[in-house]
Amino acid sequence: QVQLVESGGGSVEAGGSLRLSCETSDETTGRLFMGWFRQGPGNEREVVSTITPGDNSIYYVDSVEGRFSISKDDAEKTVYLQMNSLKPEDTAMYYCAADLGRNWGHFSKFRPSGYSYWGQGTQVTVSS
Repeated sequence: QVQLVESGGGSVEAGGSLRLSCETSDETTGRLFMGWFRQGPGNEREVVSTITPGDNSIYYVDSVEGRFSISKDDAEKTVYLQMNSLKPEDTAMYYCAADLGRNWGHFSKFRPSGYSYWGQGTQVTVSS
């Protein structure tokens, strides 16, 4: 069982920055598919960014490309999401997710249903 604990959310003005952290309980984070998702009021949960174990390939949803950056430190068992140039539309609850990716299809890493483990979420609020 993998436990995930997010931190780093908060309230900022538009244009500001936040860094989210997700610490995992799994000692082998190097083989976990990790994702950041968000869910705004009245919206479905959507993928923000993912990072793949091994080659560390990275995906960003178009709306955050160039502003957000995902990274991880396997030794610290932590994944980060650096969020710059924040916009009011980035306001949401942000969730960290993890999965070993066994029996995944091509699009599984982009879908909430593909992940077995979730953090409790951290709120990000951006004011205009």
